[in-house]
Amino acid sequence: MSTLVADWSEDQKAAFGRAPVVFKHGMAETGLFEDKALARLLDDYPSELYDINLFDFDAEGRSTMRTGTRGRLPGCEVLEGVKAGRVWVQLRRVEAWYPQLGELIGEAFGELCAQAPGFRPVQLNGQLILSAPGAKVPFHADAPGVALFHLRGRKRIWIYPNDEAHMPQRGMENIALKQQTEDLPYRRSMDEAAQVFDLEPGLAVTWPLHAPHRIENLGTFNLSLSVDFQTWGSRLTNGAHYANGILRRWGVPIAPMHRTPMAVRAGLWAASLALKRLPLVPDRIAGIERSFELKGVKA
Repeated sequence: MSTLVADWSEDQKAAFGRAPVVFKHGMAETGLFEDKALARLLDDYPSELYDINLFDFDAEGRSTMRTGTRGRLPGCEVLEGVKAGRVWVQLRRVEAWYPQLGELIGEAFGELCAQAPGFRPVQLNGQLILSAPGAKVPFHADAPGVALFHLRGRKRIWIYPNDEAHMPQRGMENIALKQQTEDLPYRRSMDEAAQVFDLEPGLAVTWPLHAPHRIENLGTFNLSLSVDFQTWGSRLTNGAHYANGILRRWGVPIAPMHRTPMAVRAGLWAASLALKRLPLVPDRIAGIERSFELKGVKA
C-alpha cells in the first residue's frame, strides 16, 4: 500500500510520459511545510542555493524577470515578504540540504517507480518553491523531467504540447547550450492547445519531457516541491540536443528529435561529452544580475 503516492489507475499508468498525469500524494501532511519549519529553513539555507525572482508581465502575458537577494532578512521576514508581494523564492537542492525532505523525495519516487511502468530515474534534484498570492511563472520548458508536488495554496498550470509550434527544437538546443533561459516566446493564442489543471494541496502533476508550461497562483500564498528527474532516456535526449546545437552552428543538417532513434541519440550524447570540454559556446546565462533585495519589493 502506497503511503505517499496514491495508487494510479490504468489510464494514469498508460499516460505517464506521453501526457500530463495528475495524482494524489501525502507530502502535505508530514508537518515539514508549516510556517515555523519554513522560517527555520529559510534562516539556515545556503545563500548560493537561494533564488529570488520577480516576474513582470505585459498585456500579452510575456514576461521579464528581475533577480534579487534576501539581504539580511531573517527567515520569518523572508516568508512574510513572499506572502505580501509578487516574488518567487526557490531553494535549490533540497534533497541534499533538507535531509528530512530528501528522505521524503526518495520514498515518493520509490512509490512512483512502482506505479509508472519502466520508470527508473537515475538522478533527482528537488526545489522548494515559495510564491506570493499574485505570482506567475512564465511560459517555459525544463530540460529534465519534472514532478510537481503541491503543498499549500492554490495554483493553475497550463501544459502545452511538446511540438515545434510550442517548443521549437532549436529553442531546446539553446537551453542545453545555455544560450537562453528556460523561458520561451509566448502568445495567448497558444492557450487553445493547453491542458489546464487547478492544483490543491495533496495533488501532484507530471508531464512529458520538454512539454512547455506556465503557472499562475490563485490569490493565495503557494508552496510547492518541484523535483527534476533524469532517466537514461532524458539524459541521452538532452545530450543529443546539446550536440545538435553545436552541429547546427557548423551548418550540419539536423533531424527532428522525434525522428531520431534512441541509438542515434546515444551517439550524439557521447559526442556532447567531448564537445562540452571545448570552449565552443560561451555561457550566456551565468552572470544574471541581482537587481533588488527582497525588502524593497512591494506587492
